[in-house]
Amino acid sequence: MSKFTKTLTAAAALTLSMGAAPALAHFQMIVPSDDMVTHEDSRTINLDLRFWHPLEGVGMHMDNPVRFGVLNGGNTTDLLGSLKPAMVKDRGGDKFRAFSADFSMKRGSHVFFVEPKPYWEPEEDSFIIHYTKVVVSRLSEDGWDEPVGLKTEIVPVARPFGLWTGNVFQGQVMMDGKPVPFSEVEVEYYDTKGEVKPPTDSMVTQVIKADGNGIFTYGMPKAGWWGFAALNTSDTPMKHDGVDKDVELGAVIWVKTHDMN
Repeated sequence: MSKFTKTLTAAAALTLSMGAAPALAHFQMIVPSDDMVTHEDSRTINLDLRFWHPLEGVGMHMDNPVRFGVLNGGNTTDLLGSLKPAMVKDRGGDKFRAFSADFSMKRGSHVFFVEPKPYWEPEEDSFIIHYTKVVVSRLSEDGWDEPVGLKTEIVPVARPFGLWTGNVFQGQVMMDGKPVPFSEVEVEYYDTKGEVKPPTDSMVTQVIKADGNGIFTYGMPKAGWWGFAALNTSDTPMKHDGVDKDVELGAVIWVKTHDMN
């Protein structure tokens, strides 16, 4: 355990003993090397898959995914065989299991998605499954709002690329193909350089709620990647040491904002 991680753990324990400590938010991530591929760009992009605390830069191990693929032009392609294991360092210098993949883009919007294996989180006494998406466009914007058909997913209402800093993003939370009213949605910024210094713990993860149609809206104040995780509990528990435990189903989508020059 690094000095950073030890310090973070000790601080969390101290705050818990004082009676108030929001848990660090987990986010499954798919971060592409480019969100809009033009004629001038290479057709091949790289996708970084990791299980992370995006703002704090604290890592967790990611197991082999159950599914990994892309939806383009109405067709779904299995990309599980293209995944390459990787070890990535978190901000404290500890290494964690992750994955990467290279992909040659076609024309149109590409909805990349991953279904990870259930993650047992002892602090929450439950399993976590985050069905995660990101949309990358090349030369055409067709298809950015196509649902993949995951158990739960966020279907974009606002185009999920070509966003200026300060734009809002809107998405609809779906479960089994139907809108989920009043879902809680966690929002977090992916701070790759440790530049953001939240004044309080409550500033790390923003929390909003969808409306009666499952639609949420959030304005992004900084350039970079933003993760949205709509959290609901599965009707079907899973066994842990022979005991039924809740399963947190997260519908996650990543979008990027750009500063005006």
